Amino acid sequence: MRPELAGIVPEVKPLRTMKLPVVSERTLGNGLRLIAARRSGVPRLEARLLIPSARDNKPPEPARVRVFTRTLLAGTTNRTSVEIAQELQALGGSLDAGADAEDFVLYGSSLATELPRFLALLSEVLADATHPNDEVALQRDVAAQEITLALSQPATIARQALLRRLYAGHPYGEPMPTVEEVGSVKAGQLRKVQARRLRPEGSILVLVGDVPPARALDLAEAALASWEGGGGKPGLPIPATPPPGPTLLVDRPGAVQTNIRIAGHAVGRNHADYPKLALANLVFGGYFVSRLVDNIRERRGYTYSPGSGVQQNRQASYFTVQADVGTDVTGPALVEIRYELDRMLAGPIDEDELRSAKRYLSGTLSMSIQTQAGLAGYLGTLAASDLPIEYLRDFPATVDALTSADVIDAARTYLDPRRLTTVMVGDVASIRPVVEAFDDVELA
Repeated sequence: MRPELAGIVPEVKPLRTMKLPVVSERTLGNGLRLIAARRSGVPRLEARLLIPSARDNKPPEPARVRVFTRTLLAGTTNRTSVEIAQELQALGGSLDAGADAEDFVLYGSSLATELPRFLALLSEVLADATHPNDEVALQRDVAAQEITLALSQPATIARQALLRRLYAGHPYGEPMPTVEEVGSVKAGQLRKVQARRLRPEGSILVLVGDVPPARALDLAEAALASWEGGGGKPGLPIPATPPPGPTLLVDRPGAVQTNIRIAGHAVGRNHADYPKLALANLVFGGYFVSRLVDNIRERRGYTYSPGSGVQQNRQASYFTVQADVGTDVTGPALVEIRYELDRMLAGPIDEDELRSAKRYLSGTLSMSIQTQAGLAGYLGTLAASDLPIEYLRDFPATVDALTSADVIDAARTYLDPRRLTTVMVGDVASIRPVVEAFDDVELA
């Protein structure tokens, strides 16, 4: 603490060792992995089911997946969508579906006493969703409207362009289907997706709530041991790591802002470098008192909410920087972002700066697992990354032991601007001459 603050700002007490819940696991004969933890306090239970993508994906799979998740709860052989909604209401629960390039995710909750009925409904949906024609037509139109709206937003355009630049030809590089692809989806195709993609092998079901873990596992096994599915082996191929290449400019004529995105290869939670990368990210731009925010928001006023992060994917994670700046300050903002990246490589990292980032990193982890939903989500993430529950206890101690030299080492490996890819969305006529003063440029 700075001497002038002594007696004014209270001392921060040492971090407490995290008390871990008891976690029980079981893998069924069909390949489904069950994980259960008790978290009392409220008489509820949270469920997360992760179903990994397979290596046999075929285009236009992203379009089908987008409509599929919307119609998964639209009816089964024995229930209509209304009857499914009424059953969930009777359970005091919820159930929904989502998807990304890696997983289908079903997430929901119920009263703890109604876990058997909740699992029976989940089993019914997994095995017998019918994707009715009328619901498919409705949700196809809704999805098309959402995509049209999303693609009118510069942040979405920038994200699409960046991911395609990083992962061209890989499912990670196709985060959103086109309106035309969604419009061509048929109900029969979704029923084939149901049979091919919803498989127990490699899937993970997490149950967290006011139920003894052994009982939760028994109930889950009774409900889901007979679940079957086809398709290829779970898991996506590892994408190639592309060289940075020229700065990509995506034109939005007349735009008053430039959306700057900079990204490059990173590592996931199960890599030894991850703790020091996570800390380097925070110091640079990962939270509100970071260097990037202090520079281009607080001191220069170029943007309102710049930031950086480490996007976790199982096969290829990436570090990313984002800043939406006025067209007239595009050049200065780019200079300052890269200056701060270079400053991370050169060091030093101030002790107060390092201590603050450590506290934030460990504190947010602790806070994120205090609720049933938060713990269920984190247990699913750990299981998908082949990490044990002890990771939650050990990570803060690992972070606390890191030094300034460790952070600088991570920055030199993952934050070097010469190894990063830059994508900018804006008025090309205005920003191109400025950007060409620094970089080779390519137009989208």
